Amino acid sequence: MESSDGWPTPDEAAVALAEAEASRTKLARGVVLPSFFDAAIGAAITVQIATTALGLADIGGWARWLLPAGVVVFVLVAVIELARFRRLNGAWLGGFASRVVGGTATAAAASYVLSLGAAVWAAFAQAWWLVGSARPPAAWPARGAVAAGSGPTGRRRRHTAGGNRRRGWPCW
Repeated sequence: MESSDGWPTPDEAAVALAEAEASRTKLARGVVLPSFFDAAIGAAITVQIATTALGLADIGGWARWLLPAGVVVFVLVAVIELARFRRLNGAWLGGFASRVVGGTATAAAASYVLSLGAAVWAAFAQAWWLVGSARPPAAWPARGAVAAGSGPTGRRRRHTAGGNRRRGWPCW
């Protein structure tokens, strides 16, 4: 909106709000997730939870090194996936890194705490086969924060101009 000397009239304000809403809708419809985004983040979270549980159970002197190793794996995957998201969409979304990748959304944080608790319990009980299975639902990152309410059936494939090559998944 251009600067003016006075306050906008109600009609001018309504037009400006309609233009802003149209711009937001256009951007939201164009946002896509990189292929295998959910799987990569889910696997990294599973590795991080399992290494934390084993490190806390301290099954041997070497197990303490699992704590930072799991964090390094998670951070590495998160950085790669955020870079892929940025390259694919050409923009950052406010809160995407913290809510989707970092898991600060309420459902994500609750499922992480419950999964970590179950994995730590399994490690202390020496039920090793359960440590890796105690993980959050596989796709909580993207579906919980970005694509809330759309679910897997609400997503459609997006094709590039060059043909039917899969580019990513829309998030609306």
